[in-house]
Amino acid sequence: MTQTLPVGLSATAVVAASSANLGPGFDSLGLALSLYDQIVIETAESGLTVFVEGEGAGQVPLDETHLVVRAINKGLQAVGYSAPGLIVRCRNDIPHSRGLGSSAAAVVGGLAAVNGLVTQTGCEPMDDTRLIQLASEFEGHPDNAAAAVLGGAVVSWTEAAGSVNGEPRYSAVPVRLHPDIRLFSAVPQQRSSTAETRVLLPEQVSHVDARFNLSRAALLVVALSERPDLLMSATQDVLHQPQRAAAMPASAEYLAILRRCGIAAVLSGAGPSVLGLSAQVGLPAEALEYGTAHGFTVTEMSVGAGVRWTAGAVVRN
Repeated sequence: MTQTLPVGLSATAVVAASSANLGPGFDSLGLALSLYDQIVIETAESGLTVFVEGEGAGQVPLDETHLVVRAINKGLQAVGYSAPGLIVRCRNDIPHSRGLGSSAAAVVGGLAAVNGLVTQTGCEPMDDTRLIQLASEFEGHPDNAAAAVLGGAVVSWTEAAGSVNGEPRYSAVPVRLHPDIRLFSAVPQQRSSTAETRVLLPEQVSHVDARFNLSRAALLVVALSERPDLLMSATQDVLHQPQRAAAMPASAEYLAILRRCGIAAVLSGAGPSVLGLSAQVGLPAEALEYGTAHGFTVTEMSVGAGVRWTAGAVVRN
């Protein structure tokens, strides 16, 4: 039986950006970044009011189709609650359609905010495993979602069946990131979407290419956790980045320049943002000059934390 939340409850969630694939780890490796969205929700007597500031303001829908609202409703349904009305406030710092996990952040943030509401009624909050499952059901793979939930670096995978609702079962485990690794994001003005660039990928790949990426993805786990000196070899990819290059030539060129300068650069998710991983301090002048000349915002980042939600004055990870 569904219970109705009382009017006047509020909750807050803070959720990180993320980068998926990391080169060879297509749809399986992810990394949270220190760029955050904040979601505040309140239960109201009736209706739905959505406010958005920052990224996406004036562009995203302000009704039931808003991704955060959809996630809130999914989370409430999962724990057996409904809300008579909602006020949803989103403060977005994560760029949209740039390959930095803004959709996953919206979903994970909405679900986590539900935890903040229902725990005030004595309901047990959804744990990380359930958050990953529910969030991954929106997009069909858990790389960005798991990174947003757990923080840090993650390895994720999908099993064909096993969840209660008939969806595939989505899982992830954290990977300890070596403390010497520095992260650099390069975000262009150009936008892209996973759906637009995924159609560029062939349905079949050769055994040679599959073997190449398998070896690099396995090596990347070692490079991320223990051997940063192996990052250049470990971030090589032949399955998706070359195929997407024509759709984002400036990003493809920047990736090549960074790698030529010794920075293990990859497309962030489906692009067009580029992520650099390196044990060295700062970026070479050539890389900085190209970024400035071609409209990239280049920022050194730290590793993002897992989603945090607040019920009353208590913040839980």
